Amino acid sequence: MCHVEPDRTLNLLWRSKLGTPQGTRGPKQRVSVDEVIRAGIAVADDDGLPAFSMRKVADRLGLKLMSIYTYVPGRSELIGLMVDEVIGEIPHPPHPDGPLRDRLAGVARHQWDELHRHPWLLQVESSRPWIGPHGCDRYEWQLQAIEGYGLTDLEMDQVITMVCDFTAGSARTSILARRTTEESGITDLEWWEANAPVLERVMPPGAYPLAGRVGTVAGQEYNAVGDPARSFRFGLDRLLDGVETLLRRTAT
Repeated sequence: MCHVEPDRTLNLLWRSKLGTPQGTRGPKQRVSVDEVIRAGIAVADDDGLPAFSMRKVADRLGLKLMSIYTYVPGRSELIGLMVDEVIGEIPHPPHPDGPLRDRLAGVARHQWDELHRHPWLLQVESSRPWIGPHGCDRYEWQLQAIEGYGLTDLEMDQVITMVCDFTAGSARTSILARRTTEESGITDLEWWEANAPVLERVMPPGAYPLAGRVGTVAGQEYNAVGDPARSFRFGLDRLLDGVETLLRRTAT
């Protein structure tokens, strides 16, 4: 069996409890790990993760590139610290009394808002979560939303995973739509109006009877290709309908 070293990010994530030194080499440090993390978040907010680099973080802090590595081991570790930091930036609201669907809807909306504040969270490539203090607080808060409703522990975990995966997918669609409008400088309605003559020539009446009928109604309603926020609400309601069905089956 091979020897596996602990994740290097864990010591930094839990630095307040582990007492991890600020750095291990080089001259006395000018900034703190927290300042490096906040600078990284600012760079990611401005440029997204594909363009994110340690050099940009160093430049924002007025440091030389190599000095950044006295605070964090590398780019991946810094991103892990940034993810945990933004998870903790907005306090988790108390769960409302009442139906489970209202509590789960609150969990989903909290994540939806967070992803729209920091779209780069959807660009993080890691199948293994960074287990930091804010992430642990988040998971505890999410589970508190469904504790005591009759679900097994495994079902509780699966329900939270399902709601979060759905929310992330819906937020991705919403953010991409917003980015397309910003980068093109035109709205969906303006795009449709400009391209309608071409589409009318290649898609004569009756060629796509169902798509034409449904697409016309949807287009008139949305004035766009779609309405991501509305689709999120509709999909979340149907998802929560399913959770309520599970609860009824569990009760019987």
